[in-house]
Amino acid sequence: MNRSTKDELQATIIDMVVPCKGILAADESTPTIAKRFAAIGATSTIELQHAYRSLLFTTPGIEKFISGVILFEDTLGQISDDGIPLPEVLVRKCIVPGVKVDKGKIPLANAFGDEITQGLDGLAERLRIYKIQGARFAKWREVYSIS
Repeated sequence: MNRSTKDELQATIIDMVVPCKGILAADESTPTIAKRFAAIGATSTIELQHAYRSLLFTTPGIEKFISGVILFEDTLGQISDDGIPLPEVLVRKCIVPGVKVDKGKIPLANAFGDEITQGLDGLAERLRIYKIQGARFAKWREVYSIS
């Protein structure tokens, strides 16, 4: 019997809202992770990004402190060195995989200094695919400027 959407959402909430645990944001975009690597003198390559995220997710005992991980969409399709999809690596540690779904911000037309978040176009289809890939929750970033 298929679980209802409400049951799935309730199970995700229970699995994520755990005392003394947090959610790890590992959803750096390619430009952002390149900046982080550059700060430590490392050249950002796909291989290094993969190794970094694999190291994070396979850290012994991570499940004692982390209940959920926000992934960048490309990470959902990556495989560990052991041949296991990275979302499944997290699930095996009782960590809920999620995904960042917005597509970044751009200037809002005719509103100097204001920005708008992209990504609503095609979101329903992307969410369907992300769920198949193992994501159980989504993060959407919106920026509000207050002057």
